[in-house]
Amino acid sequence: MTEYVDRAGLQVAASIADLVDGQILPDLGISADDLWGGFASMLADLAPENLRLLEVRETLQKQIDDWHIARKGQPIDGAEYRAFLEEIGYLVPEGPDFKIETENVDPEIATIAGPQLVVPVMNARFALNAANARWGSLYDALYGTDALPGAPEGNGYDPKRGAQAVAWSANFLDRSVPLDGASHADVTAYVRDGATLTAKVGDATHAFADPNAFVGYTEDGDKASYMLRHNGLHIELVIDPSHPVGKDSASGLRDVVLESAMTAIQDCEDSVAAVDAADKTEVYGNWFGLMTGKLTETFDKGGKQMTRALNPDKVLTAPDGGELTLPGRALLLVRNVGHLMTTDAVLFEGEETPEGMLDALITVAAAMHDLKKTDGPRNSRAGSVYVVKPKMHGPEEVAFANRIFTAVEGILGLPLNTVKIGVMDEERRTSANLRECMRAVKDRLVFINTGFLDRTGDEIHTSMQMGPFIPKGEMAGSVWLSAYENGNVDAGLALGLRGRGQIGKGMWAKPDKMAEMLDAKTNHPMAGANTAWVPSPTAATLHATHYHQISVSDRQDELEGRERASLDDLLTQPVLSGRNLTEEEVRRDLDNNCQGILGYVVRWVDQGVGCSKVPDINDVGLMEDRATLRISSQYLANWLLHGLITEDEVNDALMRMAAKVDAQNAGDPEYRSLVDNPHGPAFQTAKDLIFKGVAQPSGYTEPLLHAWRRKAKEVQA
Repeated sequence: MTEYVDRAGLQVAASIADLVDGQILPDLGISADDLWGGFASMLADLAPENLRLLEVRETLQKQIDDWHIARKGQPIDGAEYRAFLEEIGYLVPEGPDFKIETENVDPEIATIAGPQLVVPVMNARFALNAANARWGSLYDALYGTDALPGAPEGNGYDPKRGAQAVAWSANFLDRSVPLDGASHADVTAYVRDGATLTAKVGDATHAFADPNAFVGYTEDGDKASYMLRHNGLHIELVIDPSHPVGKDSASGLRDVVLESAMTAIQDCEDSVAAVDAADKTEVYGNWFGLMTGKLTETFDKGGKQMTRALNPDKVLTAPDGGELTLPGRALLLVRNVGHLMTTDAVLFEGEETPEGMLDALITVAAAMHDLKKTDGPRNSRAGSVYVVKPKMHGPEEVAFANRIFTAVEGILGLPLNTVKIGVMDEERRTSANLRECMRAVKDRLVFINTGFLDRTGDEIHTSMQMGPFIPKGEMAGSVWLSAYENGNVDAGLALGLRGRGQIGKGMWAKPDKMAEMLDAKTNHPMAGANTAWVPSPTAATLHATHYHQISVSDRQDELEGRERASLDDLLTQPVLSGRNLTEEEVRRDLDNNCQGILGYVVRWVDQGVGCSKVPDINDVGLMEDRATLRISSQYLANWLLHGLITEDEVNDALMRMAAKVDAQNAGDPEYRSLVDNPHGPAFQTAKDLIFKGVAQPSGYTEPLLHAWRRKAKEVQA
């Protein structure tokens, strides 16, 4: 049972009150009475509007459902459909030209292109790993993954494998920071002479092709670090002839360290399983620790206890003899939840309150500890707080988010627009009206990001009644997707987001497939995106090589004048349109979706793991979160609705796939068998997600996940 205390007429969970009143507020000069009193006023003013906006979603969805039902079996006329969406207000008119006017944005977001990590802030160890992923060893990233052919041999260091990593890295250096007339593979010494760094190959001296590439150094005897810069990103040459790797190098080069995760989203939403006040306290406490710089985590690794903390900044000597300080950590954003969910962490008039509003208040209050810093390691040197806001439907909801953060700034005494917003372009009504969504936050906007997975889930739910959707494996080739991805970049460039914010792309979902990522993920900077999501610090280091290979700024110059992506293409629904699938095609997708649902849900509900690497039906580990679950459950709900599969076939597939998921988790001592617990919370969650999928708001999985996770916690308690 949650214990509550009274704060300004609100019932605040005691754990939340202890964190906020006892830890977050004392050094901010804000009284608990003022904060909670302000929040009570904010709820009275804005909670009814939050509810109204959710009702608008449902009204629009019913109108679209009814329109499709009335035309069942008929071909859809695109012009008629678009006119209907305009008539009901789903599509809004575009206003006059405007430009994004956000100010005080850190260069990691405004001007430097590079990878972005997304991590569950509820897990302190992962949160710290992501924050510290600003710098990563290229040698290690290559040596320990399939980015190179083969694998290390033996238990210790494998010199042959090491030589592969060294050769790959030398080739990377030749392409990124080339020497005049020589290869980095042949260098026998890197030599600094005053403000100049050169490379020796035998008796010959070779300058860097770009004389401005050398930006800093440290030297200590025969050990040294030489810092280079290319495309705004840093590359560190670490010299140490006494190290086993450096000893085998003629130049003593021990490692090539890359500036990797420039930014990291500390996630309170899709990647966490925070369902009650106790969970929210943990979420907020970790974010607070990141903002004060004091978060640590002690854990056991290989039989030894280790303590992780935030990395310090890198301090070097500049070529002119001055001091060069480079951030040691990724710039952190925090992702709040959307407008849908409520929380029992704070009750207002006996009812749960909008979770997104509580997130806004407490995450921004915690971030004020960073804003108060005047020296030493800081998150935002520009004096801003960066909040990613997901799952908003259309301009009115984005404008409502703007009102929320204006209210929060008022409660906390912050200047207007201190809080910057990242808009997740992952709902169909947002992508169809993206420019007007951007207008609604033009003074705060620092981020627009496509999300194929959630966007696909919303695509299915919005057009649920139109007909059965094409198989999941074909969705990436559908007409709407290219219009969606291109339209996002088109809007960002046309409205002046360059130099003020990020145009982002989605996650690489295969954390063990780094060779495939190196081949495929160049498409994100080539698309004109100056950031893209990666699942791990290692992936961030490898993906960083793409931003040296491709100048995003030059690519954006090439794309800026192209024809705007087609709205008609964006609104083209990927349904079968009379095509019949074979029994094998249906069976394959049924099993695939059931296995994915069970594999993810069993960890979420039974163990409270919101995001993890889950083996797919072919035993390939994929990063799964609620967005992938939304697709799988909405697919099966859609196929059930239109008769491609039956309830008995779904139940049979669930039982067969439960056995497979059990086998995949056989090594987990905390795992509870699905086959042995078909009436348990995890299995029942999976069934509800499918059989109640049509009725779920926008096809979201959170309401069912939260309800069943709470039941599981009660049983476990």
